[in-house]
Amino acid sequence: MKLLTKEIRKQIPKLYAQDGLGENAMVYVKFFTPDNDWTWYATEFEDGVFFGLVKGFETELGYFNLVDLETATGPLGLHIERDLHFKSCKLSECRK
Repeated sequence: MKLLTKEIRKQIPKLYAQDGLGENAMVYVKFFTPDNDWTWYATEFEDGVFFGLVKGFETELGYFNLVDLETATGPLGLHIERDLHFKSCKLSECRK
């Protein structure tokens, strides 16, 4: 699966473009591991690096790398996927 399509690249703002918006920042893409509970919600992207909300051991804002998402696997060896049904929403919606 292609994690970051040309269409998403055109939509997602560059790093720091939503700085200061807090919970009103828009999330453009959701990635998840099908064999555990890790989820990444990307609000910005530039030069292979995303910024957004990561839900794993903790829920926190931070940076994550496209190459890492493309190469990582979960405990059963399944690759990270992009949620094909995800619709852009405010960051506050993803925290629920």
